[in-house]
Parts: sequence; structure tokens; C-alpha cells
Amino acid sequence: MANSPQARKRARQAEDHRQRNASQRSTLRTAIKKVIKAIRVGDKAAASEAYKAAVPVIDRAAGKGLVHANKAARHKSRLNAHIKALAEG
Repeated sequence: MANSPQARKRARQAEDHRQRNASQRSTLRTAIKKVIKAIRVGDKAAASEAYKAAVPVIDRAAGKGLVHANKAARHKSRLNAHIKALAEG
């Protein structure tokens, strides 16, 4: 257990950061799942709308360091490729 005032404060801050990160990570995952769900149904319009809503969430998570920039780019690229494939197929 934290004994010094500094250690107590750091423990308090770590818990606050953990909860905030968990919430933002959950929001990120939910946004991605909404796009995936629309893609699975095959609704291109709904998938495009969900994607437009998800992109700022993904970018915000990457900007805050919640996920790596490359992971954010990978998610956006793959989701967009799936949506484009709906139009062709």
C-alpha cells in the first residue's frame, strides 16, 4: 500500500486514469462493432454512416495514446475496405 503522500496521490491518479481509459476503450470498441454489425447485415448505407461516426472516435483514441496510431489506421482501413466490398459484391 502507498505510504508516502506522493505515492498515495499517484495511486489515486492511476485509478482515475484507468477508469477514464476503460471508458474510452469501451466507446472505441462499441463504435467499431457498430460498423461491423452493419457490414455483416449487408447494409451499405448504415455501414457508411456507422463508419463516419466511428472515425473520429478512433482518431481521438489514437491521439490520446489509448491505441497506437498504426492500430487506428489499420481499423479504419479494414473497415473502409469491407464497406467498399459491399458496393462491389
